[in-house]
Amino acid sequence: MGDKANTQAGAAGRAATAGHPASVRNVVMVGHSGSGKTTLVEALALTAGAVNRAGRVEDGGTLSDYDEIEHRQQRSVQLSVIPLEWGDYKINLLDTPGYADFVGELRAGLRAADAALFVVSAAEGAEGIMGAPRAVWEECAAVGMPRAIVITHLEAARSDFEEMTRVCAEAFGADDPDAVLPLYLPLHGAPGPDGHAPVTGLTGLLSQRLYDYASGTREEHEPDEERLPLITEARNRLIEGIISESEDETLMDRYLGGAEIAVPTLVADLEKAVARGVFHPVLAAAPPPAGSRTGLGTVEVLELITGGFPSPLEHEVPAVTTPQGGSGPTPSCDPEGPLIAEVVKTASDPYVGRVSLVRVFSGTLRPDQMVHVSGHGMADHGTDERDLHEADERLGALSSPFGKQQRPLAQCVAGDLACISKLSHAETGDTLSGRDVPLLMEPWDMPDPLLPLAIEAHSKADDDKLSQGLARLVAEDPTMRLEQNQDTHQLVLWCLGEAHADVALERLRSRYGVQVDLVPHKVSLRETFAAKAAGRGRHVKQSGGHGQFAICEIEVEPLPEGSGIEFVDKVVGGAVPRQFIPSVEKGVRAQAAKGVATGHPLVDVRVTLLDGKSHSVDSSDAAFQTAGALALREAAAGARIHLLEPVAEVRVLVGDSYVGSVMSDLSGRRGRVVGTEQTPGGRTLIRAEVPEIEIGRYAVDLRSVSHGTAQFGRSYARHEPMPSGIAERIRDQAEAFA
Repeated sequence: MGDKANTQAGAAGRAATAGHPASVRNVVMVGHSGSGKTTLVEALALTAGAVNRAGRVEDGGTLSDYDEIEHRQQRSVQLSVIPLEWGDYKINLLDTPGYADFVGELRAGLRAADAALFVVSAAEGAEGIMGAPRAVWEECAAVGMPRAIVITHLEAARSDFEEMTRVCAEAFGADDPDAVLPLYLPLHGAPGPDGHAPVTGLTGLLSQRLYDYASGTREEHEPDEERLPLITEARNRLIEGIISESEDETLMDRYLGGAEIAVPTLVADLEKAVARGVFHPVLAAAPPPAGSRTGLGTVEVLELITGGFPSPLEHEVPAVTTPQGGSGPTPSCDPEGPLIAEVVKTASDPYVGRVSLVRVFSGTLRPDQMVHVSGHGMADHGTDERDLHEADERLGALSSPFGKQQRPLAQCVAGDLACISKLSHAETGDTLSGRDVPLLMEPWDMPDPLLPLAIEAHSKADDDKLSQGLARLVAEDPTMRLEQNQDTHQLVLWCLGEAHADVALERLRSRYGVQVDLVPHKVSLRETFAAKAAGRGRHVKQSGGHGQFAICEIEVEPLPEGSGIEFVDKVVGGAVPRQFIPSVEKGVRAQAAKGVATGHPLVDVRVTLLDGKSHSVDSSDAAFQTAGALALREAAAGARIHLLEPVAEVRVLVGDSYVGSVMSDLSGRRGRVVGTEQTPGGRTLIRAEVPEIEIGRYAVDLRSVSHGTAQFGRSYARHEPMPSGIAERIRDQAEAFA
């Protein structure tokens, strides 16, 4: 690596194409927000000849402003795909958002990729690799995905490539620091007025050549004699790291015996170790200066991608089944094999409509092809079973995404990516297969949205369009969940965080013309009796003709949690005729559903009908329903009513250095820590029980407390009595609005 000719493949103005999986490289860009991923993608596109100047496509548009919200907020909020050609290879760069709220886009990029390029800012130091980047690194490690690291922002004052490499080795190479080593060392120019020496070139540790970018082009030189000793230590460590992962077991013995290992042998072993996911090279990159097409390190990054990262042929295809769950064939990345493709992202284009980004794992996609669409979707978080949907559909035109542009494709072979417009039956995570052999791939995991937004239509016109707009929004983004809460009667949109919520509401307004208002989110409270109580319901009215007459006496007693409402008949002597006893029960249950103190449902009580009176003419079903409800309300008026609040089981995974802060925060939310557990990677799993009313914004607050390094999940545990002070405040509010 480092000696190949800088042969730019001019892809500007046409779609980059691939004829065989061996020539495809799918690379996901991972990094903290502000690390420089999109800038690096633009620099690589410029070096590869895909754009005519930084970030600008030849035929109009930019690489990163596909979404007007993204452009306005100056941050990436969605996955974008930039296809490039470098030599004989097609490279699909999957640029993902770095902000934690858009991790769903990152997961889609990981699903579509065969390797990952972690972009780290030298200006941010260790903070830039904590949280999501480190968690994603561990995910990639678990499945053996090849990874490399690119350090950016070396132009920043006090940036230090060597120190940043050490930090990366500690964070990413915890098990083997020698598996995270630089391939190049920066070449510094003369210090400026602030004392910072800019990086003007790179020194190849294996090739021992200088690559000078000071003039705006990549010039190769022999290093000065006095510089060679400066790179010897780093070179020796790199060689040892490479040969320790070599499949040639004699290589280490030869090296320790003093033999000189040929550079082509080292490069070949390096590329194999990178492709196997056991060695992770560190590179440096910077955008090109004005008027230049080549940024510092961009050629080296492109050569690593094409030479060191695996093709889709080396990436195991996810297992498939039949749509009914039966065993399916063992798939392979074969353009002539059965069609197996997956929708990894769904988006809406204001002019084209629905656009589906598809990764082809086997077979070949062609325009006008009939395919079978099957899947469970990915938006029904929190349910154990998702309904299977299936349909046959004819594909429209295929295209290659490039910023705002959609460039036509004649076909898409196994291992490649393509966009399909107006694929009306397919959702994110669905499988496209042949009509004769329908198949189904299990969708990947998505994080559960844990920030609730209670919304209402702003006007009657908005109300008419609200359901359709929300359905489309959730179909596009499986990290959102829509809930119609049956207890609170609120429409709740669950998101991953505040930025995610802002984008969702803006898309709802700008794309679908729906304006909504946010209202306070309510949790599902309950009421129950604290002790036995008795009540008498008397409903007697005379209004000419048939009147209304019903009297009933009841006793109410509390039951264990989860018992619901139990109704017992103990009437003797026919005081309440048999035909009206169900009427009393119906009235009691109706009143219990409405609540007896604060308007929340009454639960976990036994209501016993003891006595009553009736009239041969004026008694009726409606009269005894009313009397039953009145009796329950009278019993509640003279009794102590407990207000029950839902309690959630919360699981927080956080770095050891933040355990104290997280536990203190949970305690301040009336939480009870029920256990802690050490996990690999210097993190602790905290299990706690916390009232749901206290964790409405926990998704946002935890990120602040842990500096973005913690993850959490929640599940309903039970309802339990609320503290009297808080319950009294809620009662006062209920009375004020009564």
